[in-house]
This record gives sequence, C-alpha cells and structure tokens, in this order.
Amino acid sequence: MEYRQLGASGLEVSVLSFGTATFGGGNEFFKAWGSTEVNEATRLVDICLDAGINLFDTADTYSDGMAEEIFGKAIAGKRDQILISTKATFPVGKGPNNQGSSRYRLIRQLEGSLKRMNTDYVDIYHMHGFDGNTPVEETLRALDDLVASGKVRYLAASNFSGWHLMKSLSISDRYGWNRYVGHQVYYSLLNREYEWELMPLGLDQNVGAIIWSPLSAGRLGGRYRRNQPLPPEGRVAQGGSPVPEAVINEEVFYNIIDVLDEIAAETGKTVAQVALNWLLQRPTVSSIIFGARNEEQLKQNLAAAGWNLSLEQMQRLDAVSDQPTIYPYWHQRQNTRLNPLPDLYGRLK
Repeated sequence: MEYRQLGASGLEVSVLSFGTATFGGGNEFFKAWGSTEVNEATRLVDICLDAGINLFDTADTYSDGMAEEIFGKAIAGKRDQILISTKATFPVGKGPNNQGSSRYRLIRQLEGSLKRMNTDYVDIYHMHGFDGNTPVEETLRALDDLVASGKVRYLAASNFSGWHLMKSLSISDRYGWNRYVGHQVYYSLLNREYEWELMPLGLDQNVGAIIWSPLSAGRLGGRYRRNQPLPPEGRVAQGGSPVPEAVINEEVFYNIIDVLDEIAAETGKTVAQVALNWLLQRPTVSSIIFGARNEEQLKQNLAAAGWNLSLEQMQRLDAVSDQPTIYPYWHQRQNTRLNPLPDLYGRLK
C-alpha cells in the first residue's frame, strides 16, 4: 500500500481508504448503499488492515449514526491501527439546532460521534458542507478548541466552493488557528469540475484531496453498458446515488466506458480498477474512499493500487472525459501562462 501526506500536515494516509456509508442501511437512501452489520463490517475492516489501509471514513449522518456505531464495534481492539475520519454539519435529529457548524452543534456532534465509536478522539474531523449561516470565525475557533482539547487531531472540509475554502484558510491563518489540511470532494472521470478551481487551490494552499464516490455511485464500476438497462441492484436504480443524473452527460459517459473497456483489456484489470487508478495519478489526491458491500467488491477495489496506467492510457482517458468548462474557467484557460494548469504529476505547465 502506498501512503501520502495529507496536505500540509505530517499525517500519512493510505491512498485507498474505506468508507462506511454501507454500514447499517438505516433509511431508504442508505439501504441502496448497503446494510452491512457488525460481523461483516468487522471482516471488511480486517481485510483492509491486512492490505495496509489505515484510513476509514464515516459521518454522523450515515444512517443517523448507525454507521458510526457499527464501525465502532468493528474496530474494537484495533484503534491504534486506524485513522478515523468523521464529519458534522448536515442534518441529524430534530430541533432548531439539528444542522450546521455552530460551536454548540460541533461540540455536541463530536461528543456523539466519540460515544458511538467508543473512542476518545478522531483523527480527521470534516465539516461535511459549508454553513452559510454561522460565522466562519465561530466554526473555525470551535474547531481549533477541539484540536487543543485532544479530541480532534486534524481538520478538513468537504464539498466547499473555492471561496468557502479560501476564506476559511485565510481566517485560520489570520488568527493562528489550525487550518483545514484536507478537502473531501467528489471527483471522477465522469465529472471533473474539481479540476477547475479546487485543484489549483489545493496545489497553491497544500490542501490534500480525499475523493468520495470515485466511481460516480457505481456508474464506472463495469456494469453499465450502452443501450442496456440500469443494474436493478445498483444505487442509481434504487435512488441512492449522491451524484444526480442531471450532471451526467450520457454520451460522454458511454464514451468513457468504451475507453475504460479497452484499457481494462490492455492491462488485465477491471473497469473499476482502471477508473480508480486514473484518479490516483491526479494532482492533489491524497486518498480515494471506496465502499464495499461484500468481500469480493472490497478485494477488487484494493487491486486498484500498486500499479500505474501508462501516460498514453492516462491521456486517452483525459481526452474522452474532457467536457466544456463554464465561465470564468474557459476564459482563464485561453492563457495558461497567466493561469498555469496542473499536469498529470502535479507540476505546473
């Protein structure tokens, strides 16, 4: 297993990390992801540890805390081998303070997460989304206090816009508070908007990317084919996709699948492994989160690391997945000397 530093921190994370959103199946949305219970979750965690994975991702909102509870039981006796990433901000429970990133709520949600997972601290605490109602200073000061208390080791954002992240980093720097070292984002061959602004920001500010839904809710997993019905057991067909259909260009999608099929045949890898390996070679990417409903899925995904697509194969995937940008990015890309873009290896060109 390869390990990379998470942004400007000294923390080394495995390039593949395991997501626990399949644990529990506590409501209709998450049932479409999976309903893994404690015994199977324990087995999956053990397989990950044997493969060298050290980062496990969860959230307070996954099945309303059930995923954290199951995960906490699955890692019993293994806490010192594991980095835990969890999140707050999105709605959980009832009442006027059931969402957001206020001081009141972050302290309350973190205490709940610690209790559910039976641990004294989390290694990476993500703001699951940007809270436009709470002053950014309140959120960041509360997070800095949580780090000082020892209950949180590192801070990260998730699903922020460029200005959300840059404003937060600037305020942290102004007051000398702990800053976000990671940004959990959606990024896949099918949707590359992350590259427009967030990737250059990550390079400039040394914020590591942790990728969610790298296979676009299973669309790039190898079961989708042109002119064929959707797999009935998949998250898309069951209404559990976090990536809406409205952002999927169907023609581009199936063109990508065609090239993935070609490269899978050339490399002897699966379509999913090729799609994941493409991401592993992109700038700023520290780790890719994948889930698995069973051992077979898990072992197949683990085989996405430890090898590299060739430059020519990367370029073919780049070309087939390229889509028009929106303003101001198309305008900026007319002069790449003024606005340097990252190449495959993170350098600026």
